[in-house]
Amino acid sequence: MLRPFMLSLLLALSPTVHGEARFVQTPYAPPRVVLDIYLDDPAKMASALYWLRGIVLPLSVAPYDYDPETIKVVLHGTELVTVAKKNEAKYKEVVERMRYYADKGVAFKVCMLAMEDYGYALKDLQDFVQAVPSAMTELIHWQNQGYALLIPQVMDKKFNIEDIR
Repeated sequence: MLRPFMLSLLLALSPTVHGEARFVQTPYAPPRVVLDIYLDDPAKMASALYWLRGIVLPLSVAPYDYDPETIKVVLHGTELVTVAKKNEAKYKEVVERMRYYADKGVAFKVCMLAMEDYGYALKDLQDFVQAVPSAMTELIHWQNQGYALLIPQVMDKKFNIEDIR
């Protein structure tokens, strides 16, 4: 007969058989979130929109079926150039994705102070954009209304997924 210590040691050294990961259906409430987008490079806007996708996509289908009208996106960095009509061809994919989300109910808000810095007027911007007096006051406003603040972190991609998988 094995002593308790020896039995414990034997079990600890035995190969362990693990199952697979399991899916958990979290009972999410409708999203109330304001995304603060302030990028150092307008080319990063495509990556920043994946943060929005991560909210809209899972919550707009069953079992949630939420309308994304409680999602606000505030733009006030270099990404502002992506919503300028004159740059539409250059940022075509990004504009199409933003328009898609705007058509679903996501509000894209642009800081008028930043617009002035870039020399833009309302007529210069895409029609799905709403201009607000200040990004900072807009962010504070929505947080005071109970919206969560989400700040997309967009890193420079150094690795191909296939290479590190």
